[in-house]
Amino acid sequence: MTQPHIVGVRHHSPACARLVAERIRTLRPAFVLIEGPADFNERLDELYLPHRLPVAIYSYLSGDDRHHGSWSPFAEHSPEWQALVVAREVGAAVRFIDLPAWHGAFSHMENRYADVADHAHEERAEAYERALTEKLSVQGRDALWDHLFEDGCDADELAQRLRTYFDHLRGDDAGSQGNQAREQMMARWIAWAMAQPAEPDRAQALVVCGGYHAPALARLWPGMPADLPTTPEPSHESTEPDEEDAGTHDAQAPLRFGSYLVPYTFKRLDAFAGYASGMPSPAYYQWVWELGPEGAAHRALQHVMQRLREKKLPASTADLMAVHLRAQGLARLRGHEKPLRSDWLDALAGALVKDALDAPLPWTYRGAMRPGTDPVLVQAMDVLAGDTVGRLAPGTPQPPLVAAVQAELAAHGIVLRGQLKLDLLGEADRAKSRVLHRLSILRLPGVRRTQGPKLAMSGERTELWSLGEPLEQQAAVIEAGAWGASLHDAARARLEDDLRQAQGQIAPLADGLNQAAWAGLSALSDALLRELQGAIANEARFEALGPALSVLHTLLRHGQTLGMADAPVLRVVIGAGFDRALWLLEPPASVAPADMQPHLEGHLALRQIVTDVLAHAQDHAHGAHDVHAPSLLDVEPARALAVWQRKAADASAAPVSRGAALGATLSLAGRLPYAQAHEDGAGKAMLLLHSLPAPVLGDALTGLLALARETLASEPAFIAGMDRTVQALDNADFVRAMPSLRAAFAWLPPQERGLLADQVLALHDAAHLSRRTLTAHRAGEAAPAQLAEARRVEDAVLARLAAWGVTLDETEKAPRP
Repeated sequence: MTQPHIVGVRHHSPACARLVAERIRTLRPAFVLIEGPADFNERLDELYLPHRLPVAIYSYLSGDDRHHGSWSPFAEHSPEWQALVVAREVGAAVRFIDLPAWHGAFSHMENRYADVADHAHEERAEAYERALTEKLSVQGRDALWDHLFEDGCDADELAQRLRTYFDHLRGDDAGSQGNQAREQMMARWIAWAMAQPAEPDRAQALVVCGGYHAPALARLWPGMPADLPTTPEPSHESTEPDEEDAGTHDAQAPLRFGSYLVPYTFKRLDAFAGYASGMPSPAYYQWVWELGPEGAAHRALQHVMQRLREKKLPASTADLMAVHLRAQGLARLRGHEKPLRSDWLDALAGALVKDALDAPLPWTYRGAMRPGTDPVLVQAMDVLAGDTVGRLAPGTPQPPLVAAVQAELAAHGIVLRGQLKLDLLGEADRAKSRVLHRLSILRLPGVRRTQGPKLAMSGERTELWSLGEPLEQQAAVIEAGAWGASLHDAARARLEDDLRQAQGQIAPLADGLNQAAWAGLSALSDALLRELQGAIANEARFEALGPALSVLHTLLRHGQTLGMADAPVLRVVIGAGFDRALWLLEPPASVAPADMQPHLEGHLALRQIVTDVLAHAQDHAHGAHDVHAPSLLDVEPARALAVWQRKAADASAAPVSRGAALGATLSLAGRLPYAQAHEDGAGKAMLLLHSLPAPVLGDALTGLLALARETLASEPAFIAGMDRTVQALDNADFVRAMPSLRAAFAWLPPQERGLLADQVLALHDAAHLSRRTLTAHRAGEAAPAQLAEARRVEDAVLARLAAWGVTLDETEKAPRP
């Protein structure tokens, strides 16, 4: 029986690419079968357009409950690319023979050309490679590959070496279920091609596949039917062969799937950037393909030395000579006719790295470069990775989203260049903002917001964007087409997928809804709001729940854009969050400095909810109901008031929490008809502050001003009380209290700070002075921590003088800042 010629390769290996080209030219097969997505067969002509490599086929499957994308990249030195080019040269019929890249067999792979798809099977292959490296005394998988295959041996010897290597790598291992499904598909294509009528002076079929699959395909194809394989299409049921819950997906969820060519980059192709398979250092191997090993080494050293000099790293002529000498010596020691990549890299490390290494040599392992790698080696690896960026030929088919994005940008007069300042209160600029936020949700490179309000419905005015068109932007837009045909639909689908990945965490879920509001994305699913309710029930930290409540309540009040204003589901979620937040706030607990801001945001969110509920009730009582006011939330303001009162009185609670709790009750005094009005708010505040030690005085004041600055900041009794409190502090306590006190007054806006300064000056009979005497930041003024340290040193000096019997008159001492 005639046998197919199965050429097992390592992806992006120049040696394998040369072997494939040589075999096709020699055998002139009728069929060239290539490991690649079979659903792209009807569009193979797109690959022959005059692209600038590297490019990739991006295949995707996307629905309301799942998304998967996979790339099949091609460089000039890729065996698959040479198979495509030389097959057309000899008149062979070309077919991709693998499953579509959106298939469940690729569910755990972002790159089709991964050597092994399953950790257990990868361990077996690694054990074989590890035994070889120990036997041959080489370091790492890539050095082993170079040693065995990239040394320039002739085609017949290379083919024999590859067969032996891959036979041992795979052995009789059945492979993962995903690999088995792929190999069944590829074997069927081989059986079909072998059953076609033979042509004189031509081999029947040549197969180019990952070497791991080659032994299995040789065993499988004779038992396969000879009919033309049917390329599967996705269904609403799971396509993962090993998934236990197959068929549990929503049968009504729409599925989007397809494949498009995208420009690729050498950086993405590089194994050191996380690519699962293939060769590292794509620029170096491209030079090997173009110039041979010696020419590649010359080009690499030239670029590495130039980069090192640009970065002010050691790179003298003597260093270059030392690298050459070491590389030649290492090559002879290792039995290489000419120095290989690992020889040159080892020589670079030996000649240029002067200090002890804090991390392994980066070419001795796979994956991202480890922290602590010497800067010389970092730069060398970056040069060998290269910065080549692919470009698609004009006229290459693209998904509808590409044209949709261009149309949206043109319609709103947005040019992706430079800085863009938007006035969010203007309708035209607000529309531009929505477009840019949608692009940001799609992770479009070159679109970045540099300044703007945190909450979408906050009413703040200005937003700044930094815009550009980096080379990788085109690929990102094409790949984003997997999420939808319009910018609105694509951004919505991508955001909902992001929210599903939050896995029940309240903060990212609430932040996602805020993003939706910025982007004007309507009709987010009720299922996500139900997820929010579950996340609230499971949240264990007040500091995480509080800020989320603020976002949700703002959307309830102002979310007309999203169809969320007065949304029943959102009202239920906020009601549950209100109860949970009060429950979490009740027990005594410390508040870490990093948690102070979110803790205060939690109090502010609770107070805003209570304020709105009370205002709504009063409007109804007086018959002045506003049709635009939110519906009454199912919450009990009296319960919040009781928790705040207990918290304010609890000496074991954090000072900032006690201050915020008291501030909340003071700010609500005029709205609580059933509670005692707090006419003496200043007195209650001063009573709390007097009960606290100096170091945490400012923390409690921060809580008070964050929740009740309108009530206290203009109250003469409070200002006079604070002035007396500060004046009563001795030097040591003043030094300890000053940083937190200054932080507390930062809660006051500039105008209110000025009014406060006027009253303080009046208290000290200095009303003739400008408020800027106390509020202006003078050039060279030290930071609060520096002032506190200076005061501490001064006190130490005075104490030492006093010990020596030297005292200073009070008028000689420096005044307190």
